[in-house]
Amino acid sequence: MTEEITLESMTGVGPVTTRKLNDAGIHNIMDLVVRGPVEIAELTSMDIETAGKLVEKARKGLVDGGLIQKDFVSANELYKKRQTIGKITTATESLDTLFGGGVETQALTEVYGEFGCGKTQFCHTMCVQVQKSKQEGGLEGGVLYIDTENTFRPERIVSIAQANGMDPEKALDNIIVARAYNSSHQILILEEASTLIREHNIKLVVADSAVGLFRSEYLGRGTLATRQQKLNKFVHLLVRLAETYNVAAIMTNQVMHSPDQFFGDPTRPVGGNVVAHTSTYRIYFKKSGKKRIARMVDSPHHPEMDVVFALGEAGVIDLEDATKKKKTSKKSEPKEEVIETPDVSIEPLDSEPKEEVIETPDVSIEPLDSEPKEEVIETPDVSTEPLDSESNDLK
Repeated sequence: MTEEITLESMTGVGPVTTRKLNDAGIHNIMDLVVRGPVEIAELTSMDIETAGKLVEKARKGLVDGGLIQKDFVSANELYKKRQTIGKITTATESLDTLFGGGVETQALTEVYGEFGCGKTQFCHTMCVQVQKSKQEGGLEGGVLYIDTENTFRPERIVSIAQANGMDPEKALDNIIVARAYNSSHQILILEEASTLIREHNIKLVVADSAVGLFRSEYLGRGTLATRQQKLNKFVHLLVRLAETYNVAAIMTNQVMHSPDQFFGDPTRPVGGNVVAHTSTYRIYFKKSGKKRIARMVDSPHHPEMDVVFALGEAGVIDLEDATKKKKTSKKSEPKEEVIETPDVSIEPLDSEPKEEVIETPDVSIEPLDSEPKEEVIETPDVSTEPLDSESNDLK
């Protein structure tokens, strides 16, 4: 439908306007809806009213084609439509329970936590899971990975793909990595993402991390307003891409410690209310020894709950699977211990009972032989003497 309704076919759009829109990275009517009238007016130097009319025409064309939602729908229709939303399984029972079946499309899922809690490992796992068939819980699509901290590792994709029985080369071919070097470049990558989404059948967009570059460039309270405005633009653009193109969006976020928190966990995500209000689902990862804990902090319909998972060769795994592997690896050691234990147990059993059995009869026999003899000898002597005296008197 997007190919049939081109920019040139829209009323009021001539060759000059089409050229301006193409130079600004807007190539179809879907891009018009994603960008919005304010941004289009800034990019093309047209007035805000003209840009608003263009966006409204593009929106009506998408509504007529059934690509986006109508203005007014019943809750029953909306419920039926949400039943068809795609979900990407995490291949773990714990996280699937937390997400209600998997990471949803048309939504922005934010994962925040300290370093080493498993955020990047979770993103790598989802890059492989989304490529699986729909019967296996995937979406049979590609991935756009926006790397801002140079943490993407293709070797990790290979190990996760091999653990899931997939071809590592095909898994790598379906992942497009964009290295962002500054915050402006990060926004530019997302603005050009619409073309990649259509051409490469992208079903998952990952931003790892979304706030890192903004946090490093805009320092101090004097630049806080500018930073929040640009960060707000990036996050909202990511949400509109997910909703318009029916893809899943995942972004990781850094944390800070609140100095005024005297009790409880002082960890707080960076980005303030701008990121908090824009994210559809907000999940908190934290470390607890070798295991990890995931908590659903904010969701429109999911309950607030905690689940436990672990990290392994297959990426994020259930804690039960990790314990099973440890038990199987230790099964070869008990053979040596079983040989040693009977030797130790036989020696004390043979030595102790013999000494106890010999001592007990000697102690019990001596008092029994001495006491009854004395009593038996005394009783007849006392009884015979009076009997003899009484008999003599009678005579």
